[in-house]
Amino acid sequence: MSRDIQGVSTALEGMVGGLAPSLVSVISHRMQASGFVWRAGLIVTSDEGLAEDGEVRVILPGGESAIANPVGRDPSTAIALLKVERPDLQPVAMAATIPSPGALVLALGAEGGAPTAALGLVSVSRGPWQSMRGGEIDARVELDSRLRSTAEGGLAVNSTGQAFGMTVFGPRRRVLVIPSVTIGRIAARLESHGRIPRGYLGLGLQPVTIEDGGSGVMVMSVEPKGPGAAANIHQGDVLVSWDGNPISKLQPLLRSLGPDSVGKLVAIELRRGGQSHQTELKIGERPTA
Repeated sequence: MSRDIQGVSTALEGMVGGLAPSLVSVISHRMQASGFVWRAGLIVTSDEGLAEDGEVRVILPGGESAIANPVGRDPSTAIALLKVERPDLQPVAMAATIPSPGALVLALGAEGGAPTAALGLVSVSRGPWQSMRGGEIDARVELDSRLRSTAEGGLAVNSTGQAFGMTVFGPRRRVLVIPSVTIGRIAARLESHGRIPRGYLGLGLQPVTIEDGGSGVMVMSVEPKGPGAAANIHQGDVLVSWDGNPISKLQPLLRSLGPDSVGKLVAIELRRGGQSHQTELKIGERPTA
């Protein structure tokens, strides 16, 4: 039995050692997270673990510090991309296969140029899902693992030592994994465009119950030059149907404003002064902050 345990321990140490050259600490204004080398000179980290502004530094394997320049970030998928003028760093080879529930997983991060590790299990592994901010994520993966706060943005590693995603914190500090397929898709777009486009209505909306017992969303404000104004939508209107479907809650409507929604023409039914009206709205692209 002791030999078996020693064998497992040695294997885990080997996994950590093999990936340590690709792990970095990410330090921004009063925040510290982890990241990993995605491609030569490019670091992927968690958007949630990165300050909104100010200087960003990475602590490289061995403890050397380097300035990192933000390339782009996508809060909807929790992915941020940084550029470091160090082409000699070792990129991670990411596996596309997601482990099944019950599989052993290592969560790796970095602090001060040294790796950190936590052992856990895959508690949830299922199909694609959409984040609260509208991001399309290719698999829902949750870990039963106690993760250090500085390890957010690090790697989730399977039992063969292959990294299959990035660890982030969900609601109530639940450990989620952003899969490698999602990282590849979003990081490539950030590298080429610097941002992920999101749909924009130019409307301030609030859920309401209407007189007949149904539901909808009331227009609380209208941007003068936004898509809503162009569709002749007024403050005080109540939107009751979107693209042919009744509006029961606000959140699903907001989630529909993903990258593919930009430029889409949507049929809308609304109530104004007790009367029903029809209009069409062309979804715009959300302006940069």
